[in-house]
Amino acid sequence: MKEVEFLQFIVENIVDNPQDIIIDIRDDELGTLLTLQVNPKDMWLIIWKKWSTISSLRSLVRLQGMKIGKKLTLKIVEESHN
Repeated sequence: MKEVEFLQFIVENIVDNPQDIIIDIRDDELGTLLTLQVNPKDMWLIIWKKWSTISSLRSLVRLQGMKIGKKLTLKIVEESHN
């Protein structure tokens, strides 16, 4: 799916442990929810400078959704279940 590949590409280039990225995708009547999970050591890179990185990621995901005609929402899981 384009939205997962898009998010995967961006996050892989931000974090130090790209092999630990997990992206779950769920569709419902409101749109598509992408849930992002990264290595706990990389969390500070995603939630950085008063949430600016995650806010930017959410904006990019929404824009990608507009491009492909879907409502996309991004959620970050702050604890690892690996």
